[in-house]
Amino acid sequence: MTLIKVPVTLPQSAYDPDRPISSLLKMQVEHLYQAEKRLPPRYQSGTYVNAIRTEGEAARYIRDVTEAIHEAHEDAERIRRTPKRKRVMEIAAVVDERAERERARRMTKKRSSSKRRSKS
Repeated sequence: MTLIKVPVTLPQSAYDPDRPISSLLKMQVEHLYQAEKRLPPRYQSGTYVNAIRTEGEAARYIRDVTEAIHEAHEDAERIRRTPKRKRVMEIAAVVDERAERERARRMTKKRSSSKRRSKS
């Protein structure tokens, strides 16, 4: 995975975890919620997004959902790359030699009896 360096926020007052979220941040949370709903249930955070009121809560939610999306994609990639086992049904067949000999003997008996009838 490629690491992306995020620049330090300047000034420090640009991020206040206790400040109420702006409409832009609220829309970003909504978009991530829509993306999260499409993930399999085991990757979903279960967070009620309408309860997110501060920038700190939004940041935690965004981090959690982003990590879940990455994890889901990594797992899917791993599944795609693993070689699939071929489904083979193994059957153990044993020939009953005694039954085969008996069957062959009966067939030769029938042939010899039908030859005798045709000669008479």
